[in-house]
Amino acid sequence: MSVQEDFVRRIGFELDEFQNKAIAALEHGKSVLVAAPTGSGKTIVARFAVERALSHDRRVFYTTPLKALSNQKYLEFSEFYGTDQVGLLTGDNVIRPDAKVVVMTTEVLRNMIYSSSRDLSELEYVVLDEVHYLQNPYRGAVWEEVIIHLPPEVDLVCLSATVSNAEEFAEWIGTVRGSTEAIIEEKRPVELHHFYLVGERRSDSLLMIPTEVDGRVNPEGSRFDGPGASGYSPRSKRRARYSSPRRVDVVEEFQEWGLLPAIYFIFSRNGCDEAVRQCLYAGVRLTSPTERSMIREIAESKVQALSDEDLRALGYSEWLEALESGIASHHAGLVPPFKEIVEACFARSLAKVVFATETLSLGINMPARSVVIEKLTKFNGDRHEQLSPGEYTQLAGRAGRRGIDDVGYCAVLWSPLVPFSQVASLATNRSYPLSSSFRPTYNMAANLVQGFTPETAHHLLNLSFAQYRSDAEIVHLEAELSKLNNQRMILESKASCELGSIARYLELTQAVRMGVANRMPVPKRAGTSRDVLSTLEQLSPGDVLALESEDPSQMTRAAVAWTSRRKNGRIAVGLVDTMGFRHHFSGTDFSYPPESVARIPVKAPFDPHSQDFTDYLARSLKECDLPDLAMSEPLMASAPSRTSIREVTVKRRELELLERAISGCPYFNDHVTAAKQLIRLESRISGTKTRIKSNSESLARQFDRVLAILSGRGMLDGWHLTPSGLRLARLYHECDLLVILALEKGIFDGLAVPEFAAMLSVFTFESRGPVRYGPVFPTQRLSTRYAEVSRIWGDLVTEEAAMSIPLTRETDPGFIEMAYEWATGRELSQVLVQSQMSAGDFVRNAKQVIDLARQFVNLDVDQEIVSTALGVVDATLRGVVEASSIVGIDLEIDAD
Repeated sequence: MSVQEDFVRRIGFELDEFQNKAIAALEHGKSVLVAAPTGSGKTIVARFAVERALSHDRRVFYTTPLKALSNQKYLEFSEFYGTDQVGLLTGDNVIRPDAKVVVMTTEVLRNMIYSSSRDLSELEYVVLDEVHYLQNPYRGAVWEEVIIHLPPEVDLVCLSATVSNAEEFAEWIGTVRGSTEAIIEEKRPVELHHFYLVGERRSDSLLMIPTEVDGRVNPEGSRFDGPGASGYSPRSKRRARYSSPRRVDVVEEFQEWGLLPAIYFIFSRNGCDEAVRQCLYAGVRLTSPTERSMIREIAESKVQALSDEDLRALGYSEWLEALESGIASHHAGLVPPFKEIVEACFARSLAKVVFATETLSLGINMPARSVVIEKLTKFNGDRHEQLSPGEYTQLAGRAGRRGIDDVGYCAVLWSPLVPFSQVASLATNRSYPLSSSFRPTYNMAANLVQGFTPETAHHLLNLSFAQYRSDAEIVHLEAELSKLNNQRMILESKASCELGSIARYLELTQAVRMGVANRMPVPKRAGTSRDVLSTLEQLSPGDVLALESEDPSQMTRAAVAWTSRRKNGRIAVGLVDTMGFRHHFSGTDFSYPPESVARIPVKAPFDPHSQDFTDYLARSLKECDLPDLAMSEPLMASAPSRTSIREVTVKRRELELLERAISGCPYFNDHVTAAKQLIRLESRISGTKTRIKSNSESLARQFDRVLAILSGRGMLDGWHLTPSGLRLARLYHECDLLVILALEKGIFDGLAVPEFAAMLSVFTFESRGPVRYGPVFPTQRLSTRYAEVSRIWGDLVTEEAAMSIPLTRETDPGFIEMAYEWATGRELSQVLVQSQMSAGDFVRNAKQVIDLARQFVNLDVDQEIVSTALGVVDATLRGVVEASSIVGIDLEIDAD
């Protein structure tokens, strides 16, 4: 019996067609991308990969984007294959890392790849669950790093939500790793019905209408929009007919309609907690005595590691009262044990309604019969933004339990600010392509330098999904450019006049009208300010530009010394010419996007304003072997200057003579019209060329800029890492370079354990929303050291801005006092009372401090610093923080 036949026999149910296709592809030695709706059974394909690897006595790594999801998969696989066969690797836990099946967060696998871990040698499969997470702007690049750098003999099982460009994504994986098959299933295992829920004031009742009727938008929905629907009518002075349904009413109606259990999405932690209180005050109770007893038993079993004092600080009694009524909230502000209790109760249909933020939509196994979406906007930390079709699909996908429900229900609540058509478009939209967030980071650059030659490193960057999509776009852009060039030939013919130059006529007309004349002819091709800005953003120190000189028939050269972005969004550029003179330009000084025709290597240390650097650029410019500039786009030699009356008079006379000559042409007006169209067309051609250049060069150029910064900061010596660069290669953190620079400056030297924990927190903590916590510095030494860190950060981002690369996130001292007090041994209630921070946020931030402290062990630093960092781990990993790290059984906390 084959592995596939034995697997199907033991599963105990007939597989769907897409599952059989994916399994067959794995049997033939292919990688697979399985894109299917939530709850359709994608994990079955991963389980087959596990069993196939085990039958070969080889290993499988199962990666997820979240620790909570990794914990859940670890428990599931332990039940399937036995605890001795399954391990777990996250930032919190190390459980049997040598097991045949290891569940881990994706970052852990990325780090193993860069460190050339021996654990990769017996690997047959890597499962990338929730692979569509690669479009996450903060962490998504990790997925691409894994796909690109994983040993070629390892096959991939990529599990994704339904995306509209799954074939493109699979083709990219195939380009990078070899034969890959896209398995796409768009049909849900449980039919999903979308509804619109409206409160009717007259009858004080709820109306629920289908969003679609016979595959089309329900025409009845439009009656809930327009005058009188949402407010008073000035003429009739009547109240609005409709209102947004109250939370308590929705819960009670859903219970009466038989639509529970339900997940009620509210994009606010406070809103979720307030909804629970509203239901309690209204006397809503959705559970039987037996169910309440079962809920308490589950809860008590999962809080055993918490002390009575911690439970009081967490408000456990009040929280459990709501849960026993079948009502709970679920968001990042809860401590992990509380979230796990809610998940366990909901999975057993004991919790009937869970008010949750959107974090619940990713991965965690909590299927419901119904989903309610209160609003179609959410706050992203800076502003409110509309849900995307992909986000809506993720939320709605929770509705419908396979094997339990025949139909799942998703209801969107009426809002006076959102028309029904917008709700319907989200429910019916089937296009949500997967995009890339890949960009070179400092740590990535250091590891590429350490492991590869310059040519190979640049090649690996070009293998990214971001570059793959850009290259695909280039094909379309080139086709568009070809069409535009054909149109230009036609317009040039129509604008041509035997009696004189129409282009010169328009040029002189404009010059006389403005009373301004350029020191050179207006460029034959002109670009928009957006084109100029886009191109200037791509420039970096060392780029050589071809500029038009005082003599229009000749070109001059200049080298970029620096670039910077002003507060008003404008780009400033510093140039050096062959004579060693410096020139300062802004975007408005260029009539066309400047073209970089060569590059001068930028030496370290990088000081753009020093005379030595200026002299170096000038010498290099003279020696630079430039290509033929005859085809280069003309540029302004400098900003236009206001001319004298005499110059304007000369222009006017030339215009009069030319106009007298060409106005006799019977096609004069046609020529002028064609010439004006030609000017606009040239702008489009310019913009298209700029996009082509940007798409083809952005990643490699950004990588070179990152290397320039590392070189200037003493991390690189040529193509070799210095000791500081080696430390950077081993540190995996969003503020990686900043942490290493602080370490090199002695920021962590001589600190006590609580001070060390506090100082680490400024790199890990980030305030939620516009309000920042603190700062309160427990010691004067911390205040002094933080001021130095701020100075280091300021110097770094100044250089990053000049190099046009993403800025390192600013340090945040908002957690410094809490980290310090917790590391001194204070109780949870004492620490929380000092801040408005939730217990869940406190635990998450404490864990991030622990994770960063653990990494100091591998940085080859002074033993005193290592000992202090380990002391931080011991002092911080206690109480509720330690209890929140416990997963299942046989826990081993790794403090090495």
